[in-house]
Amino acid sequence: MAIAASGRSPGPCRDTDGVILSRNWSVFLVLAGAFNWVIWPRFAMAIWNDQRAWSGDIGQSSPTPFLLVHAVLIVTAVTIGTIVLVLGVRAFLADRRMRAARRPVLSDR
Repeated sequence: MAIAASGRSPGPCRDTDGVILSRNWSVFLVLAGAFNWVIWPRFAMAIWNDQRAWSGDIGQSSPTPFLLVHAVLIVTAVTIGTIVLVLGVRAFLADRRMRAARRPVLSDR
């Protein structure tokens, strides 16, 4: 497969390098990514308000390793969730473009 000067392969499937997921898998990825955006921010608020996260008053004292470890976990999970969400949306749009390209036009009948 030839690679264009932009670093991407030419052709209609250049955004996924020829791999197109089914609509069901695309929707699954979108839902999994959205789930991460719904769950992890709520978990972050629960950790922030947990007394174990602070050496003294909540939000007014130094963070403990409990908070730091969970912050890394949350940032990692939301980052991966965002990547999964974007891939799901791109796969869904690629599937939609493929279906539109195969759909017969009225003048072709």
